Amino acid sequence: MRTVKLFFAVLLGTTAAGSVFAGSGTPDDASKIIRGRYQAVLGDCAGCHTKQGGAPFAGGAPLETPFGALVPPNITPDPETGIGTWSEADFFSAMKRGIGHGGKRLYPAMPYPAYTKMHDADISDLWSYIRTIEPVHNAVKANQLPFPFNIRLSMLGWNTINFTEGEFKPDSQKSAEWNRGAYLVQGPGHCVTCHSPKSVLGADETDGALTGASLQGWYAPDISGNSYTGIGGWSDDEVVGYLKTGANNHSIASGPMAEVIENSTSAMKDEDLKAIATYLKSIKSEPAKPAPVKSDDAHFQAGALIYHDTCSACHGGEGQGGRQLFPALAGSPIVQQADAETLIHVVLNGSQAARTATAPTTPAMPSLAWRLNDQQVADVLTYIRNSWGNAAPPVASSKVADQRKP
Repeated sequence: MRTVKLFFAVLLGTTAAGSVFAGSGTPDDASKIIRGRYQAVLGDCAGCHTKQGGAPFAGGAPLETPFGALVPPNITPDPETGIGTWSEADFFSAMKRGIGHGGKRLYPAMPYPAYTKMHDADISDLWSYIRTIEPVHNAVKANQLPFPFNIRLSMLGWNTINFTEGEFKPDSQKSAEWNRGAYLVQGPGHCVTCHSPKSVLGADETDGALTGASLQGWYAPDISGNSYTGIGGWSDDEVVGYLKTGANNHSIASGPMAEVIENSTSAMKDEDLKAIATYLKSIKSEPAKPAPVKSDDAHFQAGALIYHDTCSACHGGEGQGGRQLFPALAGSPIVQQADAETLIHVVLNGSQAARTATAPTTPAMPSLAWRLNDQQVADVLTYIRNSWGNAAPPVASSKVADQRKP
């Protein structure tokens, strides 16, 4: 029996021979556990429920929402502080309806509006895997919202207005690959949760799905097929390469997206990444490209001097970048987003790219907050966003000042 456990421990990537069966049950069907582990990869469960330096799935770092802080809870099978007393029906209810053990209503920071689209079989597999995770005793105070948002019963009204329960339905007019990509993006991958604009109640705006949104000091960019601010100008292979390694000829992932790539997309099957690319590029959204800031604008000219003195050594005199090391700025969808939040964040705080098995080098950009004041940051970003064929709204120094605040 020990030999069998050791086999599965190695197969599932655990470090202790007995830990794979340490949960509140021992599923007999090993294939369900293996499939469930992949579902955890697709859903990026570790991304939220494992904090840096913490035990796997034992609780994550606080998520800052417009309504206050929420902390992803312990989802190991610990009976006191995790979900060891949950039944499979409890788990299904949480994933499908946003209602956990004991009728506790969940907040949509746990993306049940996306997970509800998952196939029942996939959720069952995920449950089988979660029951095998090493239990960790770690109490987490998940709800840190101020009154009245801390009242969970309020989610009853929120769900009535904003939530529709139901499994993903394939489009018979589309290919199997397109439908697989749609399922992954809309369901377990919950891409809409980060990359879509939000209503005043924090719900995803379906009309602008995947066209970008502000998120914890970053701007989750447009990932539609828009050729201007989206990924319409990327080939399928470039999309797959980005999701697999964190870099391609157009961009290098940083911030929350680097974490998603490290924890989730880099471990996805190539055929699933290709399906995601097929689906995303099919979403057409073509906002009008604004007129670029004129080259005789004083802020543009000041930004040009700063760029050539501070940025051109890495990003090139014409914004061409250095493949796999320094992202190209010319023609970059990230650079031309309507909101410069991510660019400001990177300039002020620096950035570290993703580290993946196929691309272990992690290019980094140092913080320039010590060197550039608010107006200088705004000027250089205005220049970058309106040079080499780029066109985007100018950046205000007040926006930089707001983000510089601790």
